[in-house]
Amino acid sequence: QLQASGGGLVQAGGSLRLSCAVPPSLDYYAVGWFRQAPGKEREGVSCISSSGGTKYISDSVKGRLTISRDNAKNSVYLQMNNLKPEDTAVYFCAADSFCNQRMVVDEYDYWGQGTQVTVSS
Repeated sequence: QLQASGGGLVQAGGSLRLSCAVPPSLDYYAVGWFRQAPGKEREGVSCISSSGGTKYISDSVKGRLTISRDNAKNSVYLQMNNLKPEDTAVYFCAADSFCNQRMVVDEYDYWGQGTQVTVSS
């Protein structure tokens, strides 16, 4: 299964880089990052295709979050800059056949455990 890491507590304006370890069996899958805040539905934040050639980033985080992939290290990263308190959530990585802007939760077949990101004001 995928494994997300890198969360933590940071002040507003700070940065974090989340990592998602992708098992070799899922090398040819797109990987997406989702987040879920308390009392809210899980939402798609960003995804990247297996080759890294296709990327999607949600308008809500565009300009602050960047997704990347290093297949040699079987890892996908989410660089988060200028963090805001509303970014506080549990962040999950998941795998699907394709990366597209719909980012439907039910279409992602493989999930990792989440990593908590807390942004203080």
